[in-house]
Amino acid sequence: MSLNLIKTAFAETTISTDQLIGNILTNIINPLITLMVAVAIIYFLWGVFGFVRNAESSEERKKGGLHMLYGVIGLFIMVTAYGILNLLLGTIGK
Repeated sequence: MSLNLIKTAFAETTISTDQLIGNILTNIINPLITLMVAVAIIYFLWGVFGFVRNAESSEERKKGGLHMLYGVIGLFIMVTAYGILNLLLGTIGK
């Protein structure tokens, strides 16, 4: 009797590949991309703050400028990854 109960439990939890991909995207990939975009924005703003705060020191301004550059590069990478992911999903019919 317990074997039939286990088979029934597994039969009810079986999902299709499309549902699995949708769940992975919804629960893992999209929040991860959102988190990385937030980190890139914070890093960019930290660079702006360092650039403005240390306006008299050329070395510190350079460090702030590099932080801003890396933040923009990170934002570009995350937005591009999100776009490529959506393009692929649109192409395969998801």
